[in-house]
Amino acid sequence: MSDNLASRSGPIVNYTLDVFPEAPPTLEAARAHAYSQPLAEIDVANPKLFHADRVGPYFERLRREDPVHWVESPTFGGYWSITRYHDIIAVDMNHQQFSSDAAQGGITINTTSNPLPMFIAMDPPRHDVQRSAVQPIVAPDNLRTLEPLIRSRAAAILDELPIGVEFDWVDKVSVELTAMTLATLMDFPQEQRRRLTRWSDVATAVPGGGVIDTPDQWVNEMAECFETFQKLWHERAANPAGKDLISMLAHGEGTRNMSPYEYQGNIVLLIVGGNDTTRNSITGSVLALNQNPDQYQRLREHPELVPAMVSETIRWQTPLAHMRRTAVQDVELNGKVIRTGDKVVMWYLSGNRDETIIERPDDYIIGRPKARQHLSFGSGIHRCVGSRLAEMQLRVVWEEILKRFPVVEVIGAPERVYSTFVRGYRSLPVRIPRRH
Repeated sequence: MSDNLASRSGPIVNYTLDVFPEAPPTLEAARAHAYSQPLAEIDVANPKLFHADRVGPYFERLRREDPVHWVESPTFGGYWSITRYHDIIAVDMNHQQFSSDAAQGGITINTTSNPLPMFIAMDPPRHDVQRSAVQPIVAPDNLRTLEPLIRSRAAAILDELPIGVEFDWVDKVSVELTAMTLATLMDFPQEQRRRLTRWSDVATAVPGGGVIDTPDQWVNEMAECFETFQKLWHERAANPAGKDLISMLAHGEGTRNMSPYEYQGNIVLLIVGGNDTTRNSITGSVLALNQNPDQYQRLREHPELVPAMVSETIRWQTPLAHMRRTAVQDVELNGKVIRTGDKVVMWYLSGNRDETIIERPDDYIIGRPKARQHLSFGSGIHRCVGSRLAEMQLRVVWEEILKRFPVVEVIGAPERVYSTFVRGYRSLPVRIPRRH
């Protein structure tokens, strides 16, 4: 395998923050701006809006007035914003006319000159073959085997938390548990698990956003990641097939002859998917419950509602804000004609706030009807392969939290990431006053 794949692919994100306007200082100011600027000029793909959590009013206006919205972005070029629930599903389910393939531009609004191929950025039949190679790791039997291990780790992490002092929930809990799980799935050394977290952060980082400073730093750090996993591929391929993700790819009938470029693309997918979705939902659950103390009290009084809380958290958080497709035919959607070659962005975050489908969508309500019918995991052939594992980790950690702590108090503002793709957190200051 070549060792210069990071240089060949280039950063997934190829822009810097200084090209974007600043976010309005308050949510009220964002709403006033969203409704006062010309509709044609609304460009929601500004990572500063996501970092400041100000993007909601812009999505609200687009859902109401122009749910299939074209804008000429100075950074991303022209693209369609799809913001209503049913329109998003219509695009997501229609892989015949809306392609995910890296050769067409891939799955994010940002288009690099040479995007990494990965099975989520492929169309059938290649997508189906590569996805099926890793599917067994999240099969129901394997999840039942994993659950006791994840529970014991969650319990150990929680038992070591300090009482009565401030600490960062993201670092101490969310990152730690998900890194342990991902290392297990990859049979990666547990003592090096934070390397997986770092590579996940770097893979989707905006230069200047607090993770990396320059595109060259992305190339250097991801080259280290790729070199590490190339060695693991050769080791696993030379030994009998194991039950970890790398062995599954190295021995799978449809993946053992994949190109090095495809392998590295799938590594990025598995690292980011295995880290970001779960860890940001774990953090988001603590934040949501603190912002809605009545729901936190309800959860404490009715711990049997934890599974319902999990689904509502994943909807409310929407850990991946969007997925992109490229039209391969002319398609009419909600009265608009999308032309062949057009970039189409499904804003899952907006669809999960569609007031025509979800009652009081901005509210966090444990036990809302049909809570699992959110868009956070996608729809159709590209629905998140690890969705059940993500739900299980969030459920287990909260079952263990409720056994130990009357409350986990958020005592400061979260620091969010600069990204239009990953809707996540870099830190969340909390305090646990006491144990049960």
